[in-house]
Amino acid sequence: MQTTGKTNPLILVVEDEPEMLELMEAYLRRDGYRTEHALDGERALELFRVAQPDLVLLDIQLPRISGFDVLKSIRQKHLTPVIMVTARAEDLDKLLGLELGADDYVVKPFSPREVVARVKAVLRRTQQHMQTVVRIGDLEVDSNAMLARVGTFRLDLTPAEFRLLEYLARHPGRACSRQELLEASLPNSDALERVVDTHLKNLRRKLENAGAMGMLETVRGVGYRLWLEN
Repeated sequence: MQTTGKTNPLILVVEDEPEMLELMEAYLRRDGYRTEHALDGERALELFRVAQPDLVLLDIQLPRISGFDVLKSIRQKHLTPVIMVTARAEDLDKLLGLELGADDYVVKPFSPREVVARVKAVLRRTQQHMQTVVRIGDLEVDSNAMLARVGTFRLDLTPAEFRLLEYLARHPGRACSRQELLEASLPNSDALERVVDTHLKNLRRKLENAGAMGMLETVRGVGYRLWLEN
């Protein structure tokens, strides 16, 4: 693994052809990226869980577990950018037809420079998106789109619930008072503080139904907080 600094994006390269794998890693490292690699789908999922890469460069035709199944597994809980690599037209048709959640794709034979350019472009889009997006674990709150997800599960929130979740997500771990939350969710309203309790009760239920158990906590005598560990 390249040790160019912790701030450099980490790319997980999943490719079963050693020569192609070595070439792609060399070009990525030359551009300052850190890399990890896997030669089969099973190892790819193990490394994904441990290394938590910033992007996955994923070949479709893999031993043990196919690239399609690796992508499906990743998308069950994570929104990590994935670029698929294919050598067969029918695989490309399947990828586009099933809309499995890939962020981009490249077709073999390709230039390693093209792959690096695709990686840069996808990471750039992701970084621009993150400026309006807050993530805590598997929770993602997108202020521009007014959307919230736990993994890939979209939360069906009322406007007040969304504003409460957004405020708490931007202050993770901090105990926020009911008055503070009321002003954040219902500005210029004459609603009583207990209205916040009702909204947050519903919000907690929706988070837990999506698998975020224990993420929204009641802080006795103060209010609520969104905990970093769920």
